[in-house]
Amino acid sequence: MSQKSSGRLYCKGVVLGYKRSLRNQYPNQTRIKIQGVEDRVSTNFYIGKRVAYVYRAKKPIKSIGGKKTKVRVIWGKIIAPHGNRGVVRAKFRNNLPPSSFGKRVRVMLYPSNV
Repeated sequence: MSQKSSGRLYCKGVVLGYKRSLRNQYPNQTRIKIQGVEDRVSTNFYIGKRVAYVYRAKKPIKSIGGKKTKVRVIWGKIIAPHGNRGVVRAKFRNNLPPSSFGKRVRVMLYPSNV
């Protein structure tokens, strides 16, 4: 019996917040919980993968195709595991805004390490 694949090239993730200690937080690194990843060993597959935070802005800008769109993306990369429960750290080109905490990100399944 064959399964129909969805064709989706990403996994879902949730932004938990910045990397932090008791009194300081470091906005250049963001903690992300990936759906279906529950331990530190499983995070090794995702190290080096691209992450996209997709959001809607108020003012439209011209996209690559020439059409105007309100959808924007901040790209990042997963750099390290964080703790033992499947959370990873990611660095984004621009630091994520605090309004992104609790929102979805897309963890792309490329570049491949296989």
